Amino acid sequence: MELASTELARTVEAAETVLRQVSEAESERPALPGGWSRKQLLGHLIDSASNNHQRFVRAALAAGELEFPGYDTPGCVRIQAVEAASWSMLVDLWACYNRYLVHVIRHLPGARLDAVCRIGSNAPVSLRFLVEDYLRHLLHHLDQIGAAREP
Repeated sequence: MELASTELARTVEAAETVLRQVSEAESERPALPGGWSRKQLLGHLIDSASNNHQRFVRAALAAGELEFPGYDTPGCVRIQAVEAASWSMLVDLWACYNRYLVHVIRHLPGARLDAVCRIGSNAPVSLRFLVEDYLRHLLHHLDQIGAAREP
């Protein structure tokens, strides 16, 4: 998982620089025509960090297969009201949380990387897949925001 954690660390460093250049007003406008604002996208990425943090740790601790609930996208967006939060606070939270996830990923026990996890009604996947997919998902949404790191 060293490669994934290193890539995540580089991505966070590069994206944070770009995100801090976005104004509050710009963060509230749709990032794509008819889509979520940068605030909503970053709020979604914070949710992803939070959900995956629990998945990573619990899968590393469990003796067997784990089941996790799916992600209620509309409900989370509505309840958390990220559009009412300040952009700088969201950037701070996102960057710090992901730096912590770099630390967590680096310390995942290698013997648990094949642990089986089920999320909602999706097909079972390994802990290794969850970590790698987390990074893919992050890069996808950072690209929408305009903060994806160049390959």
